Amino acid sequence: MVPQIFAHIFTRHRIDSRILMVFLVTAVGALIFLRLGSEVREGDNFALDRLILRALRGANNSAVPIGPAWLQGAMIDITALGGVTVLTLLTALTAGYLLASGKTKTAIFVTIAITSGAILSNILKFGYARPRPDLVAHLVDVHSLSFPSGHAMNSAITYLTLGALLSRAEGSRSMRIFLMGVAILLTLTIGFSRVYLGVHWPSDVVAGWCVGASWAALCSLVARSLQRGHKIDEPGSISAVPPNQT
Repeated sequence: MVPQIFAHIFTRHRIDSRILMVFLVTAVGALIFLRLGSEVREGDNFALDRLILRALRGANNSAVPIGPAWLQGAMIDITALGGVTVLTLLTALTAGYLLASGKTKTAIFVTIAITSGAILSNILKFGYARPRPDLVAHLVDVHSLSFPSGHAMNSAITYLTLGALLSRAEGSRSMRIFLMGVAILLTLTIGFSRVYLGVHWPSDVVAGWCVGASWAALCSLVARSLQRGHKIDEPGSISAVPPNQT
């Protein structure tokens, strides 16, 4: 009886701590985003934005990025990982895997979480209508608005949401850390590539990270709540499949 009471208290504490952590992440992300958004609405160009963009280009030619010749090609490849095509394909493949595993409700939840985040990104872009930086030459073609960075925001939503989903299905702590580490590394690297290629102000990317990470944290909390209520599948669970009759 006593061990059960302590187990209940410990579980309740973990849940409360998780809710508090998500609230703090969301609040900080919202605060930073609103601060940046306020400056953008007033038409301010951040001095630090301009300094960073110039620092990533050659001193005598703004069309030539710093670093070895292969780095530009690598950044173009990396930035594609945050593009609509790759993220849509990744989401579709994940949903397909979940459907094939009998986790229909989880597949629907993941698809809605990522798709709604992408819609929010476009709404924010049109709301702020910040033009792309013209301080340096763009190294890839871009046609949309700048704030917040869609690549940074959508990669944070997609990779962090999927990373959290996969890590909850893992029993090994080191594996959970690895999966979330990969998700965070991809998110940060994709965001940096947008600045390196000259198609986003650094503040665009920071804003995208803030909103994307906050959205992913909220989706993770909602998923846990739905799992506790048995409204979507538990982590690592698979639907019962009758054995083959021989």
